Amino acid sequence: MAPKSLLYTLFASLTVALAASVPQTDYEVMIIGGGPSGLSVASGLSRVRRKNVLFDSGEYRNAPTRNMHDVIGNDGAVPADFRALARSQISKYNQTTWVNQKVDSILVVTDEAKNTTYFNASVAGKAYTARKLVLGTGMKDILPDTPGLEEAWGKGVYWCPWCDGWEHRDQPFGILGSLLDVVGSVLEVYTLNTDIIAFVNGTQTPETEDALSQKYPNWEKQLEAYGVALNNETIESIERLQDGEDVRDDEGRQFDVFRVNLADGSSVIRNAFITNFPSEQRSSIPEDLGLKMQGNKIDTNINGMRTSQAGVFAVGDANSDGSTNVPHAMFSGKRAAVFVHVEMAREESQAAISKRTLPSRRAMEKEAERRMGSDLEKLWERVRRA
Repeated sequence: MAPKSLLYTLFASLTVALAASVPQTDYEVMIIGGGPSGLSVASGLSRVRRKNVLFDSGEYRNAPTRNMHDVIGNDGAVPADFRALARSQISKYNQTTWVNQKVDSILVVTDEAKNTTYFNASVAGKAYTARKLVLGTGMKDILPDTPGLEEAWGKGVYWCPWCDGWEHRDQPFGILGSLLDVVGSVLEVYTLNTDIIAFVNGTQTPETEDALSQKYPNWEKQLEAYGVALNNETIESIERLQDGEDVRDDEGRQFDVFRVNLADGSSVIRNAFITNFPSEQRSSIPEDLGLKMQGNKIDTNINGMRTSQAGVFAVGDANSDGSTNVPHAMFSGKRAAVFVHVEMAREESQAAISKRTLPSRRAMEKEAERRMGSDLEKLWERVRRA
């Protein structure tokens, strides 16, 4: 090979390596989470022929809920039925692979030769790769260990008045949680319930009263104006007396009945409760990837649903945009699908342009000579004589 041909080959290889390129992966996008947000991502990607894989661990925040509400066109749908129908409709596009298993780990893989990165998911010992990653991993509610509470969760005991409040309107009502959250809960539900007792479970102390006064200086008068009673006794258990799944009226009410058993030996009957319990990320993957957080949520730019890690998007409850309901989850999933598709399309366009705009052979030879200098000619001469 002539010296200039060698130079051309070396520089051409360097040029191609540094040009924009697209990694070769099993799928274009991997989605973690099979709730409304993840399903919405799969639908949006499938509609533009983006090959995707969706991992579903079978864990859903709204799984205990009897019915979904305030979801236009699906009001009253059973969550499991909603997910099954969504899968059926998405599957007709033949773009989504369904993996009903939990993702064990995610690695960000750097391909230095092609100047690209991609994602490798390990699932039950099998590897899956994709160019982009969307996290619809959701949140998990942290319930107190009060006996009877977990069994009642989502079935007369809830945290969202838009989701479940209408079905328990005009019934004797309770608030569960810290004194600090009582006023906010009253403002959310007073149009639905007027007979309200707040069970603050021993949290009414001088310190919490002072802290509440910082946010609501007239909190006592506010509660008095709405007729809200405070009960500071420790809750021993919550006992279900009647299941609203079985006892309903023609106007959509569900008549659950609970007995709240207190440490002083007394008990109180209520039909439903709104709660103020903390939550946490259901998956460890955001932490494993080192994603930036806002409190306990994944820091996400709502303009593109992007996280602090290039190529990683976050949707649904897990992200930081402040909404936690099915319509929001679907919106965020759709938005992510659009931005993921456009981002990949731009990368593909740049890669195509790079391939078509390599310098001419003579230009490459001159540039190689300029960069490498005359020493390469001397080296070549020694190689030629050997």
